[in-house]
Amino acid sequence: MRSTSKVTKVYINGRLIGFHNQPEKLTQELIKSRRTGKIDKHVNIAFHEDTNELYINTDSGRVQRPVIVVENGKSRFTEEYYNKIKAGKLGWGDLVKEGIIEYLDTEEEENALIALDEKDLAREHTHLEINPVGIFSIISSMIPYLEHNMAGKALHGAKMFKQAVGICGTNFNLRTDTEGYLLYYPQKNLVKTRVMDLLEMDKRPQVQNFVVAIMPFYGFNTLDALTLNRGAIERGLARSAYFRTYEATEQRYPGGQTDRFELPTEETVGYLGEDHYKNIGDDGLVQIEQFVNEKDIVIGRTSPPRFLEEISEFGVVKEKRRESSVTTRKGKPGFVDRIVITESMDGNKLAKIKIRTTMSPEVGDKFSSRHGQKGVIGNIAAEVDMPFTAEGIRPDLIINPHSIPSRMTVGHLLEMLAGKAGCLDGEIIDGTPFNSTPQAELEEILKAHGFNPNGKEVFYDGITGEKIEGQIFTGVIAYRRLFHMVSHKLQARARGPVQILTRQPTEGKEKEGGLRFGEMEGETLVGHGAAMLLHEKFIENSDKVIELVCEKCGIIAINDQIRNRKYCGLCGSSKVYPVEMSYGFKLLLDELKALGVFPKLRITDKA
Repeated sequence: MRSTSKVTKVYINGRLIGFHNQPEKLTQELIKSRRTGKIDKHVNIAFHEDTNELYINTDSGRVQRPVIVVENGKSRFTEEYYNKIKAGKLGWGDLVKEGIIEYLDTEEEENALIALDEKDLAREHTHLEINPVGIFSIISSMIPYLEHNMAGKALHGAKMFKQAVGICGTNFNLRTDTEGYLLYYPQKNLVKTRVMDLLEMDKRPQVQNFVVAIMPFYGFNTLDALTLNRGAIERGLARSAYFRTYEATEQRYPGGQTDRFELPTEETVGYLGEDHYKNIGDDGLVQIEQFVNEKDIVIGRTSPPRFLEEISEFGVVKEKRRESSVTTRKGKPGFVDRIVITESMDGNKLAKIKIRTTMSPEVGDKFSSRHGQKGVIGNIAAEVDMPFTAEGIRPDLIINPHSIPSRMTVGHLLEMLAGKAGCLDGEIIDGTPFNSTPQAELEEILKAHGFNPNGKEVFYDGITGEKIEGQIFTGVIAYRRLFHMVSHKLQARARGPVQILTRQPTEGKEKEGGLRFGEMEGETLVGHGAAMLLHEKFIENSDKVIELVCEKCGIIAINDQIRNRKYCGLCGSSKVYPVEMSYGFKLLLDELKALGVFPKLRITDKA
């Protein structure tokens, strides 16, 4: 029997289908067949020398990307082909058919050495990028001057594209999404990439072009904090709307009973008082453009009783209806924007109320440029206090100079320079990675308009009127307002509801819950030796309880308040003493007893 130790395993779509003695030759022949059109262009072949395995993939769902084929250090896409394409004699499909361009998946890409530029080609290269921007994802390639940024920050910037507030859809006024955001005055990008044109981003903008100065401002923009110009905010900078939709149905129940949209009467079980129903009409609904505060009722609804009623003294059953109205969420007041009354899938009456809240930027709201330079507003300064240039330009935003060197986002600086040049020239600047307008060209534009080519300007302090020592780098850059708004995250609690099982405070903002002081936080207090604070957080502010403990058995005793007797349920002894503990601990003892474990507490006198 022939040894298979040196024979290569051949897999098709992950299934072993045979062995081969000359894997390199087989790989070359298969790739040649693909390039000549004998086998499908979407088949990928990859030989892994380290594991001695040949993988052939033909299945769907693989991400592939086109690259130019390179042979003996020379690109197969020659001047001749370029001229034919320009003349319209050849198209994309022809290049793929002739083996000039081929599609690689991630498996085959492992064995390929792809050159970014034709001038970098060497003999060991197997492929050439059609355009260097092809190495980036769709979202990453929307970041201008990306090649000047650190990879981590580029990913960070790309991740925040989906958090930006913009125009979610042209039919936003008709939509009834649970949540929605809309930027009031979105703008085109002054510095854009060609990928943005392909995606038609200008038709759905999500940025505003801010005049930004990089300088400290009386300590208000320490670390990642930003200083915003109040005058700019009053003129509509970063102003947005927040939409929230509340819905309710007239549910049908077995026995022919149904919910009803109506103004609940005083006989209704759980009636909240006249004050709570001031916003709603007889049909149970609020009116359009009416202001509703947090926890106000927007849909008045009553439901049938949960259990059958007893017959009254007159022999007639009077149905006592329950209160089941819909209220707005905590911290989300606004105006009624839209009311939709329709039918649900089951044919029941369905009401949707859309509430609109105007969100002006406030201290704590989050902003970000496309380069991962994110920050929250630390101060909204009066326009008269903002620093100004000799021309009287006051920045919309001031960011901290320390946020640039450590993060190495040079692309951010270049975009500021390009935005400034675009403003002066009245042109949109191309910032496509690897294809962008060069810095020298931007400097020439600035010079031509009488500005310093390095983007720096002399500033005067708005408070004292004195000239600021040193020049300040300033420019225009696209900033995004992100949907992380402080008013939606604000949470406070003193006393409030507790969970039935553990008697500990509820969790979550909607349930008026506290912030969890967990195991790890407790360990930090132990490490500090802050015993009293530990006791306060875990017992006093949580689920403190005083239980009676039997001195002999060490179990929780009984406090019979009817007979006014305190005794142990196990031995009957009346030698029981009050002990302060967490209710969670008492619950643990009960659960251990349920498992057949006898937990015994030894009680001694307090030292």
